[in-house]
Amino acid sequence: MSGQARLAICAWLATLAAASALLPLVTPASWLLQAAFVLGVQSGVGAVARRIPLAGVLTVALQALVTLLLLTFVFARESAFAGLFPGPEAFTHFGTLLTEGADDVSRFAIPAPVTEGIRLLLIGGVLVIGLLVDALAVTYRSAAPAGLPLLALYSVAAGLAQGGARWLWFLCAAVGYLLLLLAEGRDRLSQWGRVFGGAGTGRRTGAYGPALGGPAVAPVRTGRRIGAAALGLALLVPALLPSLGGGLLDPAGRGGPGSGGGGTVSAINPLVALQDSLNQPENRTVLTYETDAASSQDLYMRIIALDQFDGTAWKPSERRIQDVPPLLPPVPGLSPGVSTRKVTTRIAAAGWYEQDWLPMPYPAQQVKIDGRWRFEPESRGLVGVRGQNTRGAQYVVESLQVRPTAEQLAGAPRPPQQLLDEYTEVPESLPETVEERARSVTDGMANGYEQALALQEWFAREGGFRYDTEVKAGSGSAAITRFLEQKEGFCVHFAFSMAAMSRTLGIPARVAVGFQPGAPAGDGTVQVGLQDAHAWPELYFEGVGWTRFEPTPSRGSTPGYAQPDLPEPDEDAGALPEPTETVRPSARPTAPDECPAELRRTGECGEDDPAVGAAPPEDGFPWQKALITALVALVVLVVPLLPLMWRIRARARRLGPAAERLGPGGQMLAAWRELLDSGWDYGIAPAESATPRRAVERIVSAGELGPAPAEAAGRVADAVERVLYAPRPLPASSGLAEDVRRVRAGLRASAGRGGRARALLLPRSAIRVMWAVAGCWGVAGQRLRGAALRVASRQRA
Repeated sequence: MSGQARLAICAWLATLAAASALLPLVTPASWLLQAAFVLGVQSGVGAVARRIPLAGVLTVALQALVTLLLLTFVFARESAFAGLFPGPEAFTHFGTLLTEGADDVSRFAIPAPVTEGIRLLLIGGVLVIGLLVDALAVTYRSAAPAGLPLLALYSVAAGLAQGGARWLWFLCAAVGYLLLLLAEGRDRLSQWGRVFGGAGTGRRTGAYGPALGGPAVAPVRTGRRIGAAALGLALLVPALLPSLGGGLLDPAGRGGPGSGGGGTVSAINPLVALQDSLNQPENRTVLTYETDAASSQDLYMRIIALDQFDGTAWKPSERRIQDVPPLLPPVPGLSPGVSTRKVTTRIAAAGWYEQDWLPMPYPAQQVKIDGRWRFEPESRGLVGVRGQNTRGAQYVVESLQVRPTAEQLAGAPRPPQQLLDEYTEVPESLPETVEERARSVTDGMANGYEQALALQEWFAREGGFRYDTEVKAGSGSAAITRFLEQKEGFCVHFAFSMAAMSRTLGIPARVAVGFQPGAPAGDGTVQVGLQDAHAWPELYFEGVGWTRFEPTPSRGSTPGYAQPDLPEPDEDAGALPEPTETVRPSARPTAPDECPAELRRTGECGEDDPAVGAAPPEDGFPWQKALITALVALVVLVVPLLPLMWRIRARARRLGPAAERLGPGGQMLAAWRELLDSGWDYGIAPAESATPRRAVERIVSAGELGPAPAEAAGRVADAVERVLYAPRPLPASSGLAEDVRRVRAGLRASAGRGGRARALLLPRSAIRVMWAVAGCWGVAGQRLRGAALRVASRQRA
């Protein structure tokens, strides 16, 4: 196997090894087999193009063209001419798939299903990276820079992947890259000579004679050692230096605190996955729990509180964490006069569910759980450290159900100034219209509690807001302003907007993220699914503490203290019935009873029938579109190859059997014309006034021909001189065509890659076609003018 072929195979393997890091992101993994096949065809086309050989730019362009044709066949053959050549409809279909793929990526949680759009993104992305790697490492013989696209592919996958096996995908990508480097080193070494070792002198013998004496050195073996050492350092150094972060071996992607009780934690914003969870087609079970509470409707499984609003996003503050105490500290702000009830809940997390923060009811009093967990006092949450997460966790939480009365909330005293300063702060980027709208909605309310109720009712019922999980997620000032204007969004929009508006009114507020209570499973347990993911605002009232409100319409349950018209929550008669099923959003929009025909055609009514919204079939074969597509394909593919095809045809006519019909003199002159045109193709323009001998000397000198091609050119010149100057033409030499081919091979061997590509695809001698066309056009013009003059003279006569 040649070194170039070995490099191409290693480039193919290195790309697939880096692409394997994408496997945990989607399911099933069959897309990788398709990508491997198409990538193999792409590499094979490059190998053939380099074998010809073509210039590097032309090789890459040919690979890109073949890749486009293959992608068209796989993804858009119904819209392509002959199922292979893309036209306007095919490119429109590609754009639609890319848009759908981007939407699916932002909508589905990991592992996402391989929809058609996601499959195009995966395979197309791998092919683009593979083309770059093949071009850098094989076509341009520079394997080291090829690591950059491989690193980009791995980084995208590692940044999205979850779990503790990311080091395995890094190892695969690193091994693939090392193989590529070793293959290039071996190829470069083979160009200088072989390495011989043995019990003898241990000397190296190269292509230019023996090397300097000394002990034998094995560069390939040395390269393997350097690569292994670099790989080991990349894996071990981050693990041995925790002060620099967990590195590749830390599943959480951050440096955790030590085993003691100190340290800080900066939580990852969970909003990225919240919208994905809501739009999952399958409501996979996240948590299963049993509780002794009379009703589970208030058992929101709270994960984390987002208490910092900087105008760009709501996010959790960096907090001090400590060991989990046997009994958690008293609930801040809760006075003994407020009614509470202690509830015990046994919770089991699914084996696939990974979350650094522990979902549990708020406010927790005691948590019994095994593992490396720490307590964050401000949000009263537990966070895993050093790779600890919720996968398969089983734990028991004793929490309080706080039941304040409307009077207690309305008469709440002023909170401490430090708490007010922190939790009523709004950024300067928040438009004044947000505060103006908040004061307009709460106009006439006597206290913070009544203002909170007014905001909740305005969002949930009176404001004309619509719940829609397809709206782009966002928590910054611009997203809040857009939401208040468009009045479309899902729980994060309602929660962030109400919290921001409450802060402008001087009410301490933050946003909690977690799960709704879920739905009973029928065996005494309650199941919480992905579609129960939720966000809600928490407002602080002195004497009660952080208090949940529910502004999102059709989601969750409104707490009793937020329903002033209902009986007191501590009365038995006022207990709300157990919900039979939690309201969950659909992954597809609900179709209204009446939908205009225009919307039905564009598929915006959400019908289940896939035929609805499709364009009506056309009658017969679309000849017009097929003709346009064929013309476009002809222009794009055939026209640039016309000079090459003419040159091949002319050479076959001059040197093939057709030349024998021209007679001895004509056959020799045809071979002579081919010799001159061959030199012209490689940049040696013919001098029409030069003698054959002088013309050949010029070709030999400018073309740097070797002895054998030079002798062949001389034989052709001698034959032409005999034809032109002998009294009678001599018989044609039987080896004349072979001599011309030998001269052409010599010109090709001495030319560079660019010169060879130019001579093949854009031969200079093809200008003779233009001259011939111009001559015919001139003759035709003269004939037309002559005919016109004769007609005019006849009319005058």
